Amino acid sequence: MHSNAKGALLALLAFAIYAGHDVIVKFLGASYAPFQIVFFSVLFGFPLTTLMMIRDSRPGNLRPVHPWWTLVRTLAAVMGGVSAFFAFSTLPLAQTYAILFAMPLFITLLAIPILGEKVRLRRWAAVIVGLTGVMIVLRPGTAELGIGHLAALVAAGCSALASIIVRKIGKDERAVVLLLYPMLANFVLMGCLMPYFYEPMPLLHLGGLVAMSFMAFIASVLVIAAYKAGEAVIVAPMQYSQILWAVFYGALIFDEWPDSWTAVGAVIIIASGIYIVLRESRHTTSENRPVQQTRTRIETGTLPRVSLFANPFKRGRNGD
Repeated sequence: MHSNAKGALLALLAFAIYAGHDVIVKFLGASYAPFQIVFFSVLFGFPLTTLMMIRDSRPGNLRPVHPWWTLVRTLAAVMGGVSAFFAFSTLPLAQTYAILFAMPLFITLLAIPILGEKVRLRRWAAVIVGLTGVMIVLRPGTAELGIGHLAALVAAGCSALASIIVRKIGKDERAVVLLLYPMLANFVLMGCLMPYFYEPMPLLHLGGLVAMSFMAFIASVLVIAAYKAGEAVIVAPMQYSQILWAVFYGALIFDEWPDSWTAVGAVIIIASGIYIVLRESRHTTSENRPVQQTRTRIETGTLPRVSLFANPFKRGRNGD
């Protein structure tokens, strides 16, 4: 099998597993606050994530080289995680994914002030078209917008910020530092909120949380393998396959059927994101390639950060 084909198939499998992870988030979100789901996701996921952190053989300690950037990234990850889990809990799956897929647009915009990326006319046009797709999904003035829509936008924006910061400081910071701080922050902050939001969970629901952690770990390993097997320009767009799983799971489990406007908006957002990836693949177009090298999904501070381990010798250029 050709290496790019292998990479694409591995990525498709990984994002199918990620979609299953999100189904469990939505199912549990009907009964529990997102703070509780995030807390237990970190608690059950940490032993598995530790296996990945052990791989960081770079010498040093756990003190960040760039404390302020690390703090901003940690806060963005925590806010993004809670927002994403809340959005999955309250919005239809397909609509949530459609909004979250705006993350590459935000990455492109944030790369200008933070990375010094030069965005020329064609990528600006792609960003504008993509944002138009977001507006079609949201349909302000004609559809009822709720806090779930805002949460999805916040999750996309915070995830983009966290990704860009890793691109900026990844060459200086140990992978374990960039991975550990958001998880610890989530554990401590969500733990402090537990007395106010905790609801007792039956074994079935606790098992769902364990399954989420295991699925996230397996999917992360598969994405790493996908990027090692294939080119980023081939593997990166595979994340958009999650919208197909969202439609399938939404209809099968939650009786959700995306309306035509959501479908049109999602197609526009995905097309603009893929175009940006293709443009960045041209070395004369982008020096940093921030979107193409975003090797995982939204940043939640609960999952292993794939890009920190996919290419450990080039974190500065091929990071998040």
